[in-house]
Amino acid sequence: MPIYEYVCDDCGTRYERLVLNRAQEISCPKCESSKHTLQLSVFSAPGNSSKANGQPSNSGACGCTPRGCGCH
Repeated sequence: MPIYEYVCDDCGTRYERLVLNRAQEISCPKCESSKHTLQLSVFSAPGNSSKANGQPSNSGACGCTPRGCGCH
């Protein structure tokens, strides 16, 4: 069951919906308009994280998991 991200074409509100089937009616939570644009979702996946210069990132979000660390 995918979660889709939308932006309302009438008021500009961004919202997400769990879509159980394609026939499901989607409407804006703010203005209740059914005019919307599906947005490209951004997701995060564990992996190696490094800065553009090739040095490890010290941001704390390096992809570490209980089975290993992606920043070392």
